[in-house]
Amino acid sequence: MNLVNLFNNEQDVTSYPERSVIFREGERGDALYVVVEGEVEIGVRGHVIDTLGPGELFGEMALIDAGPRSATATAAAGAHVARVDERRFTFLVQQTPFFALHVMRVLARRLRNMDETIG
Repeated sequence: MNLVNLFNNEQDVTSYPERSVIFREGERGDALYVVVEGEVEIGVRGHVIDTLGPGELFGEMALIDAGPRSATATAAAGAHVARVDERRFTFLVQQTPFFALHVMRVLARRLRNMDETIG
């Protein structure tokens, strides 16, 4: 599932210049993000575990549990990202049939990548 179409007309989009940090590992989070344009790198303990492009989401764990961010998200070469807070997340899960399943698949894939990358 590519989320580009779902967030094409999103109002809450922020632009991040190249190499700017969107959020840091250990910070408190209250939203997930979707890449609208550009690329975002996801890093854990200094290791890049994933590079995301348009339509991919990140920061989803902040809406699943109340723990601190488990990774750092950095705009790789500049990025425009849509912010999805808990209210919007709940609406998407209820109104978009496969959105919740997509989020779970992303979580599972990212955990596998982290295990392989960091060991």
